[in-house]
Amino acid sequence: MVRETVFRSEDVPAADRFDYWRELMIQTLAPLDMSSDHADDFQASMRLLEFGAVHVSPQTFQSMRFHRTPELIRQSDPGLFHMSLVTRGTVGIVQRGQETTYNPGDLCVVGSSRPFDCLAASGRRAVETVAVAFPTEMLASAGNAVDKLIGHPISGREGFGALLAQFLTRITTDTGFFTSCDGPRLGVIVLDLLSGLLAHVLEAEKLLTPESHRRTLVLRIRAFVRSHLHDPQLTPRSIAAAHNISTSYLHRLFQHEDETIAAWIRHQRLDHARRDLADPALRTTPIHVIAARWGFPRAADFTRAFRAAYGMPPSDHRHHADAPVRVDASPGRSRTPR
Repeated sequence: MVRETVFRSEDVPAADRFDYWRELMIQTLAPLDMSSDHADDFQASMRLLEFGAVHVSPQTFQSMRFHRTPELIRQSDPGLFHMSLVTRGTVGIVQRGQETTYNPGDLCVVGSSRPFDCLAASGRRAVETVAVAFPTEMLASAGNAVDKLIGHPISGREGFGALLAQFLTRITTDTGFFTSCDGPRLGVIVLDLLSGLLAHVLEAEKLLTPESHRRTLVLRIRAFVRSHLHDPQLTPRSIAAAHNISTSYLHRLFQHEDETIAAWIRHQRLDHARRDLADPALRTTPIHVIAARWGFPRAADFTRAFRAAYGMPPSDHRHHADAPVRVDASPGRSRTPR
């Protein structure tokens, strides 16, 4: 599994909880002055997930204020880039003389090398964020883009920001599906998405290295495909047209991936259909309806493809869904437990 550490203020005595949390923030971000109206019995928790040098941390905490002063920067500056996705409450940040308020769904950027003042509040409820932190030097291809984005909210509800927000939410929710070897790979994807987001927001695609540009474009294409799996007209030609690239260039992009674009689309459609067939809530839904839902308008074509991928027709898979037979999620392989 991905390396994960859980911190909870309730694990220490009430009188020590705020100091415990302050020390944790200093260790994971940078030296900070902190204050809170709830310091007598501070309630907070954090899951620290390590994806190589990229750390992602879902956090829940009571309203509080952070100060990063010039004196503290002179004392210690780890040179960290820090972005937070606000999921509940509001975060107000003053940095470089600019005051900005971030609401749920917004992405905010700060750097440890510049002073800032932050007030995170959510009335009587806890503030919730998903934070990303890593050495700024790892984003060198973006040049001065980080400085230009400080103090400017980035929407995580649409476009490229939504792609990053959804990915952060997914990898912090489904950690049990990843192995320790997946951590660094996921960290690279976070960096690529973030690099692409910065370039997109600043309208500066030239800031991306060729490899980051390729990986970012592949991620955008994959997200597009997932949202159009139901469309039987989803083809390499239509995908290329939607991204203003040639079909031949699309195929070249996927030469670096595990599957061709056509094979990956089929894999995704079959996997979604397989899950629906095993879902008790969809037991009365006709198989041809599920097939059409995932881009197979012809029932015969679906049955052939499903049998080739999983070694049995879809009707048998549905029948045995509750039996002790495990069908591997990857097409072409099935096995029963010993």
